[in-house]
Amino acid sequence: MAELSFTVVDVVPEPYAAAPNLLARIRVAETTGERVHALALRAQIRIEPQRRRYDDTEERALLDLFGDRSRFAETLRPFAWLHASTVAQGFTESTEIELPLPCTYDFEVSGTTYLHALRDGEIPLLFLFSGTVFTRGTTGFSVAQVPWDLEARYRLPVAVWRDLMETWFPGTEWVRMRRETVEALAHYRHVRGLTSWDDAVTTLLTEVMDPAGELP
Repeated sequence: MAELSFTVVDVVPEPYAAAPNLLARIRVAETTGERVHALALRAQIRIEPQRRRYDDTEERALLDLFGDRSRFAETLRPFAWLHASTVAQGFTESTEIELPLPCTYDFEVSGTTYLHALRDGEIPLLFLFSGTVFTRGTTGFSVAQVPWDLEARYRLPVAVWRDLMETWFPGTEWVRMRRETVEALAHYRHVRGLTSWDDAVTTLLTEVMDPAGELP
């Protein structure tokens, strides 16, 4: 029976994707000498927030997720970020495969809120692997499951994430609103003759600010 191990070699932005993706390069090793004919690989990528430090600015940005610093011992727990899958061709001994990681800038997703809060340093990731491995058996192909306990850690530079988001959403942020709110804002924008959503929101904020430029 094939015995596999996994190492995350690198994670970089996917250059020609139709949507913002990271690309994880995974080294797969088979340690018994048996030839692997194909590998259908799945991975859950988890963030381990307890494995790094946070400055005061990051702490304030993470209040909604973890509370203040006095609660970190209880609230900094690993949480799921992404699910990904790929199929690897046959190999003997070892191979490297590319695992696309589809990303979102939706701030309703905890992972996005967490990543957006980080200024620099690294993001501690845990890859949990599963899937199906196909090898040659005595009467044809043999099929086995990738053991559930196979995993690998990787520390993703925050700059890689920020560069990816800046490439796809330069100088902007993503906000989700109810359809009724968007329709009301669109009507306000039309009535005022404003040319962009930014102008509509900025005008509304200006109307409710006091003369010092502060919100009441």
